[in-house]
Amino acid sequence: MMDDLDRRILAALQKNNRLSFAEIADLVGSSAASCMRRVNRLRADGIIVADISLVDPKALGKSLTVVVTVELDRERLDLVDDFKRAMRAAREVTQCYMVTGDADFVLIVAVEDVEAFDVFVKTKLYTNQNVRKFKSMIALDRVKFEPRILL
Repeated sequence: MMDDLDRRILAALQKNNRLSFAEIADLVGSSAASCMRRVNRLRADGIIVADISLVDPKALGKSLTVVVTVELDRERLDLVDDFKRAMRAAREVTQCYMVTGDADFVLIVAVEDVEAFDVFVKTKLYTNQNVRKFKSMIALDRVKFEPRILL
């Protein structure tokens, strides 16, 4: 069970996971030892699942972000699992969500340019016989890039 101190620690780590335990302690009003124990417990309990660095796709030459909705032809479990595996393996796909509504999946695709997106479409979507249709929306401006959960 998480308490308010755990939530404050998580909020601090989501802003900057390179903080020392002493720095976290100063921010949340606790001791460094207590923060260390709590962070270790949060990791062991699977609440903190990864310590990562967010990289700006543009800095790596991936200047085109495309949101793609995908509708599958058949929703058999094995075919859905095949699509999930294919999207996990696709380097261009940075996020993939199975959703409710008109689409079955929403993909976030980061590529160099329109030509690279065309290659993605031809090799990952057109070749998948279970993809009934897809729609793509090119992102014009990234308004928010903050993959953190507000506590």
